[in-house]
Amino acid sequence: MLAGISAYADTLAEGPHLGVALDPDEIASWDFTIMPDGRALPPGAGSVKQGDAIYQKYCLVCHGEGAMGDSGEQLAGAQMALTSEWPEKTVGSYWPYATTLFDFIRRSMPMTAPGILSDDEVYALTAYLLYLYGIIAESDVMRVETLRAVNMPNRGGFLNIYEMDKRHD
Repeated sequence: MLAGISAYADTLAEGPHLGVALDPDEIASWDFTIMPDGRALPPGAGSVKQGDAIYQKYCLVCHGEGAMGDSGEQLAGAQMALTSEWPEKTVGSYWPYATTLFDFIRRSMPMTAPGILSDDEVYALTAYLLYLYGIIAESDVMRVETLRAVNMPNRGGFLNIYEMDKRHD
């Protein structure tokens, strides 16, 4: 009995043998976080017009015409606030920081091939989505400085736990 338990424990210690070990360079390519204040935003720039073309190529199939939703979530055009009976979580009604939107797109989109968009393409796509909600003008270009300066409509809609922790120090 004890020999059987020992063999089982040895098997567990080795692991399930799924996947392959990642090298540090591969881990570093995915190990990035853009903070709400814009820390760690990469260099680059993108316009609304460029973002429209990228949206048509990569996003339309899931998020629909004008980002009104399809098999993917609705991204624009919310008519119901988050506090309403039927809240709509869209770019303008939900996201408190444009920098966080950039981070999400960069990490997760397109769903079928996350991480394939260049930083310039992510800036452009972010610009396009902000434009659709009327947060920026069609002529605006998003880059580190301009993205940090965007004041999202729901910026005050969440508790800032980091600021709350500072008050208790």
